[in-house]
Amino acid sequence: MRGSTVRAVNRLTARWAGALPADRDTVLSASGVWPLLAFLADGAAGPARTELEDALGMPADRAAVAARELLAGLSRIPGVGSAVGLWTRPRVRPRDAWAGGLPEATLGRLGADDAESKRLLDAWAAERTGGLIPAMPVRVTEETDLVLATAQAVRTSWLRPFREGDMCPEDGPWAGRELAALHRTTGLLDRVGVAETDAGPLTVLRVLGSTGVDVHLLLGPEEAECGAVLKAGVDVLAGTFRTVPGDLLPLGEPGPGLYVRQVRSTSREPYLAVTTSPFSLTAEHDLTALHELFGLTTARDDTRGHFPGICDVPPLAVRQARQAAMARFGAKGFEAASVTAVGLPGGAAPATTYRVRRIDLDIDRPFGFLTVHRTSRLVLAAGWVAEPVPYVFEEQD
Repeated sequence: MRGSTVRAVNRLTARWAGALPADRDTVLSASGVWPLLAFLADGAAGPARTELEDALGMPADRAAVAARELLAGLSRIPGVGSAVGLWTRPRVRPRDAWAGGLPEATLGRLGADDAESKRLLDAWAAERTGGLIPAMPVRVTEETDLVLATAQAVRTSWLRPFREGDMCPEDGPWAGRELAALHRTTGLLDRVGVAETDAGPLTVLRVLGSTGVDVHLLLGPEEAECGAVLKAGVDVLAGTFRTVPGDLLPLGEPGPGLYVRQVRSTSREPYLAVTTSPFSLTAEHDLTALHELFGLTTARDDTRGHFPGICDVPPLAVRQARQAAMARFGAKGFEAASVTAVGLPGGAAPATTYRVRRIDLDIDRPFGFLTVHRTSRLVLAAGWVAEPVPYVFEEQD
């Protein structure tokens, strides 16, 4: 994957995160939206093409090539799958040059029976995401002439699993609640770091996956809103802000959720003790509600066509543009998926002998996350955990 494409997709992630409502569970995938916008731009003309270029951060005549390279790159990452689908009414004949540029796309027909078309599209979404997204996010009506969709799924196992347990935060919005928790210790202090960002100090914990896909957990100041924290996380990923690793952090409380101290131990090895919250999130996004962000303002005008590069007749406009997304973070691993579519009408303490550095990280209030391909630094998914999982006490016989 080209660095310019990764930067363009990550910029869209940051801009989208900045437009999110505050303090609400959500998950999104700009890497699922970006290729779809690129293929639309390839077939667009006039103001619609210009607006899509602005959203993409790239000229339209380069975007389709970049999207194909991006999707090909995703397919080479273990545990990551991506797909493109195109469905049209019999009266719509897409241009060969445009349709031929959709990489290994599923090509299908929308029939007169809209219920059957919905079953067809839902089955494609479920199959291409391994059942993580069970339905296509757009509706098929008699006015829908064309549906273009992308699907993406990510699965990875942790290199070092967590232990399941519980926690009861003493402060913050989750205070006084018995919550499910994940615990883990490691001697690798550089897994955590603190960066000074526009949102304030940001604690970043990297949880490494076995497939080259990692999850970065982001804890900002308690007053920082989700969009600011997620944007700061993308900026840290891009190297805009320097991160101080755990082994170089000062003693005390150098970042949100962190406590660094010297303790006595029977081992020379320092350790990082992490407590965090598991999560299972789903979200649906109406991209037309943020039409300026996604370059769809003019494209929504159905009084005229905007995509002559796709087909001449009927003239096409964007009637629907939606994404369904999910993410699940547990003791053994992580999985996330998205489908994005547009519809176009027309025990006792041991003896101690060493003093070592111990870092405790408690993520016990709302936090953000980025799913990141380790090599390219492409953000595959991003989200915010506002509501924790209650701890379920097991009944004793």
